[in-house]
Amino acid sequence: MQQRLLDRVEEDREEIIAFLRGFLQVPSPNPPGDTRQATRYITEYLDSKNIDYKVVGPDPEKPNIVSTLDTEKPGRHLILNGHIDVFPVGNPDGWSHKPWGGELVDGKIYGRGACDMKTGTTASIYTYAVFNELVDEIKGKLTLTAVSDEETGGRLGAGWLVENMPETMGDCVINGEPSSPYTIRFGEKGILWLHVTVRSKGGHGAYPHLSPNPIKIAAKLITELETLNETPVDYPPNLLKAINEGRVEAEKALGTGGADVMSRLSVNIGSITGGVKINVIPRECSFEVDLRLPPGLSREQVLPRVEAILDKYPGASYEEIRYDGPLWSLPDYEMIETMRANSRLLGIDPKPIISLGGSDLKFWRSHKIPSYYYGPMNHGMGTVDEYVEIEELMHIVKVHLLSAYQYLTQ
Repeated sequence: MQQRLLDRVEEDREEIIAFLRGFLQVPSPNPPGDTRQATRYITEYLDSKNIDYKVVGPDPEKPNIVSTLDTEKPGRHLILNGHIDVFPVGNPDGWSHKPWGGELVDGKIYGRGACDMKTGTTASIYTYAVFNELVDEIKGKLTLTAVSDEETGGRLGAGWLVENMPETMGDCVINGEPSSPYTIRFGEKGILWLHVTVRSKGGHGAYPHLSPNPIKIAAKLITELETLNETPVDYPPNLLKAINEGRVEAEKALGTGGADVMSRLSVNIGSITGGVKINVIPRECSFEVDLRLPPGLSREQVLPRVEAILDKYPGASYEEIRYDGPLWSLPDYEMIETMRANSRLLGIDPKPIISLGGSDLKFWRSHKIPSYYYGPMNHGMGTVDEYVEIEELMHIVKVHLLSAYQYLTQ
């Protein structure tokens, strides 16, 4: 059966490539997050396969697609998940290929969303379409969820589905976010976002003795907040064992130094605002801090350290603007072993590691549903000339198809 499915994917190679290229040619940047055109692209494909679906969600401009294949035979329920929205392009200067072109050049497909995550979503859609032809061979249920809003937190997409659509709650979830073929992500760091404000009396720039300068204070604060990455982490032992065993693969997937970042708190200053004129001491300066918390670290452990730093600077205060705690599934669960075995058939043994960024899988993990993602390498995610290699695309599709089949036939 494995060879039959692998042969099927190869037979459909041009269809899969054409679908992804067309998908990339439909802009779906978030913000602003309007994915109606890209959603229509998917539903037209499902229509061509005579597959029923629902288009649902709380925001008409950010629709979600849900479709369930019920074999009416006792078995498990697998959820396929992928998001439709992508990062904005911003200034197109620096792109050597059109951001919304879906161009195929030298074995690579270029375009915003090529790796994050229209390749992974293509794998889910294709897998689901094939299973609609194989319904007599499987048991249980298979649900496709193609969602909007992931790039801005997911609460109008996957978050809304798990709270409002019972058919999207299964026994396991797989997703094709960019992980690289060398790693499978079984968990993700938490997100703690803070808005820090420094205020003072302000005044004329020639009279610095009359008022502290909030920009200067903010600069000192930012430097000191960097020390948060030294916060001790009590990693759960089974997770620590898994990520230590996957350090080499993590470095391939995340880049040099990524394995260390995976294991500790990270600090990023994403924006800073202050000042009205070169010769004026501003009354206010504010900046935003993106803290990523590994498993074993919580908001309750981190915020007292933040407050201790801010307390040294009169006029400094903060507001918490987002918190999603670190969440993870077992690193040795059946689905991980299944995906690893199927990838080994194709020449790569991926190792389970923790993701540095967030994903929609947090919504299922918060309900204790085992959730894993396996997708392409990060080639230009969030920057210019994002692309996916065709052979990576085919590898991901094959692993998802084989693993879903194995899960629903056992």
